[in-house]
Amino acid sequence: MNFIQNNPNNLPNDVTLLTLASQGDKLAFGQLYNKYMHLVYGVCLKYLQNEVLAQDAVLNIYEVLSTKIVKQEITNFTTWLHTVSKNHCLMYLRSPKNKAYVEIKTDSMYFEADTHLTILLQKEVTYNNLAMCIEKLNTEQAETLKLFYYQKKCYNEIETITGLQHNKVRSALQNARRNIKICMENNSTNNE
Repeated sequence: MNFIQNNPNNLPNDVTLLTLASQGDKLAFGQLYNKYMHLVYGVCLKYLQNEVLAQDAVLNIYEVLSTKIVKQEITNFTTWLHTVSKNHCLMYLRSPKNKAYVEIKTDSMYFEADTHLTILLQKEVTYNNLAMCIEKLNTEQAETLKLFYYQKKCYNEIETITGLQHNKVRSALQNARRNIKICMENNSTNNE
């Protein structure tokens, strides 16, 4: 990574650099910041999730901290640096200029209550059409259909109740389903 360079090991210790930096020594602060810049970059990358933004944040934090370090009493530089870096990233993310706004057109929105009501109305129309189509069936077809679908009777039970033979029951149900299908299709095209 070209952005973060390794530091020479012969730098003064952190306490000395921090003391000098807090007294306004820009070179000491630069050396101290450079030593921990990889940590700042890691924090920024974690929060901003973009390498370019994280690199920009590292530079911005350097500029801000060069003046803050003189004004604040710092006991643990790495903890302070982490907190300042995190806060800088959070403030950047909260900034109104960094938020994307999406316009929502209300004319294309569907409200759940409206959709639910529409579905209920469609079901009611379908149910009414079905009832009307059943009324148009001949007596034999209507009776077998009601016994089979509404009362959940099997073919043998329908035979016993109606006195029709097995083939007649099957034929009546088949004809009833076909006639209802035709009737429902006709009603749906008439309603459009």
